[in-house]
Amino acid sequence: MSPKHLVAAIVVALISAPLSAQTVKAGIAAWQKADYAAAVAIWRPLAQRGDADAEFNLGQAYRLGRGVPLNLPMAKIWFEKAADAGHLDAQTTLGLLLFQNGDHAEGLKWLRRAADQGEARALLVYGTALYNGDGVTQDRVLGYAYVSRAAEQGLAPAKDTLAQLDSLMSEADKRKALALAEARPKPATTAPSKTVRTVKVAEAKPVARNKAFTAPKNVAAESPRASTPAHGDWRIQLGAFAQRSSAEALYRRVSGRAALAGRSAIYVPVGSMTRLQVGPFASKAAAAAACSALGIACFAVPAK
Repeated sequence: MSPKHLVAAIVVALISAPLSAQTVKAGIAAWQKADYAAAVAIWRPLAQRGDADAEFNLGQAYRLGRGVPLNLPMAKIWFEKAADAGHLDAQTTLGLLLFQNGDHAEGLKWLRRAADQGEARALLVYGTALYNGDGVTQDRVLGYAYVSRAAEQGLAPAKDTLAQLDSLMSEADKRKALALAEARPKPATTAPSKTVRTVKVAEAKPVARNKAFTAPKNVAAESPRASTPAHGDWRIQLGAFAQRSSAEALYRRVSGRAALAGRSAIYVPVGSMTRLQVGPFASKAAAAAACSALGIACFAVPAK
């Protein structure tokens, strides 16, 4: 082969087959430039070969509808693959999304696995559930210990939650909880992230009534997608509160977001509690998509 043809062959090889040699970080770089399709093209073959970081990132792309059509079931498949491989961000994100969509038992299973590895968001959500006995056997001391570990890592909502728990726990129980927290392994220092981490916990507000768990919220960094027409037989439920004023305050904080355009708040009394619901939505899928875009740990419920 002549030198001219050799150079041409090398150029063709470099252009035609870069993806197999690309890295997850190359996809991150493309994502950060908003070239989502390129990022997905890099991650997909890596994910298909079992790279957990790529699996997680591909799940995020499907969850957000970036570079691929929004597809929450497909996002769940890729998150599960990464989570099964021990990917900490995948376990946390999968747990939060399952919990958000009403599957508390399965969500808490993954959140516990992430919390046991010291992930701050998982510690906060699982710890609050433990304190309230919401989906797990109630253990206030252990719940306080988990929340305190999340607060120790600087997670602002965990600090807020811990301040609330401080007013509800006896000094003796707090000492027991802090001793438990100290005995737990500290989270390991990790290398720079190779994942698109767009979900974070915004807040968790347990109250004195044990079952009044207001789920920590999942906030997507990206802007919400355009909302669907305001009609239908579905709503999203954002929480249950001991006082209606707390539900009203939450609605005031989120009512201006695009995902809720044209919708209104519905305050549903249930015994001494008030449930905050917002709607209407055309379908259960539309309501679930609004939850994801809104960044609130909510779930779809049929209008009654």
